[in-house]
Amino acid sequence: MGDFIIDRFESADELAGAAAGQWLDELAAFSGENYHAAVSGGRISGNFFTAVAASEKRRVFWLRPVHFFWADERCVPPDDEESNYRLASEKLLQPANIPKEHVHRIPGEEPPAKAAEFASAEMRGVVPVNAAGWPVLDMIFLGMGEDGHVASLFPRANTSPAPNIYFPVVAGKPPPNRITLCYEAIAAAKEVWVLVSGSGKEAALRDSLSPTGRTPLAQVIRLRQQTRLLTNLE
Repeated sequence: MGDFIIDRFESADELAGAAAGQWLDELAAFSGENYHAAVSGGRISGNFFTAVAASEKRRVFWLRPVHFFWADERCVPPDDEESNYRLASEKLLQPANIPKEHVHRIPGEEPPAKAAEFASAEMRGVVPVNAAGWPVLDMIFLGMGEDGHVASLFPRANTSPAPNIYFPVVAGKPPPNRITLCYEAIAAAKEVWVLVSGSGKEAALRDSLSPTGRTPLAQVIRLRQQTRLLTNLE
């Protein structure tokens, strides 16, 4: 099983603020030419986006290109309330004036297979790949659901080798049709931070951190050398 680091906070707001400040500090210290990050949806992600956009440290976005991708997306138009892109756009990308050419959204309004193919090709055209051909993102931000799912990788879903970086899935919760980043791409990232907040997730978090855990988050931890978790749960 891979290693993990867990940081605990008193509240969701404290968690989001700490994650925002620490990430912006990392961006300021980044010495590469282009930085590539994938973000997720959910309430804690919204808090995180708001904290990033409100921080004076956001000036780092004006110093170097930061490219934004998504860990998953619902198959809805970009202006739909369920859209992960809309959440990030309203709370972070627009307030921080991120250039449109640095925003690589998943076209959820397209048929799922076409959207997954487009998003995979977009990422391959921008992000460097490793020896196995998987993109090496500098950072992936994930949330965790009550069942331990991350991105749109749900329990009991097919875990055979992914056909591409992104692939369509049918979730057991609405909206059912989604596009998700595969396990292999998550495993290849330089850093993965999992922001875990919200009632009813304590049992899934404990299971995920167990050597015998069966949740998708447990699978991510096993596949990686190190994963960082930030939570206000016990």
